[in-house]
Amino acid sequence: MMNRRMFLAGTAAAAGARLVPVVSKPGGRRVLTLVYDKSLGMMRAVDRVVR
Repeated sequence: MMNRRMFLAGTAAAAGARLVPVVSKPGGRRVLTLVYDKSLGMMRAVDRVVR
């Protein structure tokens, strides 16, 4: 079960991961997509790098 503390910890981890530069070719684009995660019962952000 996902409680508030776990949600905040996951959000903080995701924010920290965004600060780390992604190793990819220059010119890559970041695409943020919102998806519904049935296991969590809520929306979740998926961040991808596309060329």
